[in-house]
Amino acid sequence: MPVHFPLKLVGRRMLAPTVAHLSFVRDDGQPLDFIPGQFIQVHFRYADGTPAKRSYSLATIHDHALGPGEAVDIAVSYVPGGAATALFEALGEGERIEASGPYGRFCLLPNDANRRYLLIGTGTGVTPYRSMLPQLAQLMRERGVEVVLLFGVRTPAELLYGEEFRAFAAAHPGFRFVPCFSRELPAAGSPHAHADVRRGYVQQHLAEFAPDPTHDIAYLCGNPNMVDACFEALKGHGLPVPHIRREKYVSGK
Repeated sequence: MPVHFPLKLVGRRMLAPTVAHLSFVRDDGQPLDFIPGQFIQVHFRYADGTPAKRSYSLATIHDHALGPGEAVDIAVSYVPGGAATALFEALGEGERIEASGPYGRFCLLPNDANRRYLLIGTGTGVTPYRSMLPQLAQLMRERGVEVVLLFGVRTPAELLYGEEFRAFAAAHPGFRFVPCFSRELPAAGSPHAHADVRRGYVQQHLAEFAPDPTHDIAYLCGNPNMVDACFEALKGHGLPVPHIRREKYVSGK
């Protein structure tokens, strides 16, 4: 059952020019027991005192062995003039915010019997897939599943967690990382310039991977237009609606 709890900021790094990775710990001594793919809500007030909240998918690579005080990681897009942006930009290490959760059902299901996952995301919509990496490694090891991650961004500078996904793909032959750049391709010699890089939007390259209703389950997370386009494309390939799991990100200031 979702509960309210204090979070203390313990680390910050920029993933992209306008996206920060923020690491917190629960400041009440309790662990955050969540399923990868879920999100939390951050609660604050506007300047006039009106209550507000924003939702953030958990990017945490979860390890139950860590126990109380484990990290709670989120990726935050900074929006000029945004109230939530002002909150996070002003937040110093050791300072606290109020949160609640976990929420959501955008998770890998224990009774899935598929042979492949198609994970499709744009922008910060890739954060749930980061938290799923340990589960995916276990499924590849135990069931032999294959995984394709199609990740759409505009430029190489916006490829959130790109190094981590590349390293995971290198260590797990069943995992394929396919970055799609809509505006600018990586420069020759860049770590991002590899055979699976694509130019354009993720929905333009989906057909290349031949979605198959007999063995695929797809996850869509990010820009609503991308989610809708891929949803229709996957239905066109015959995937049943229960095998197309969606989470739309609507930017909130």
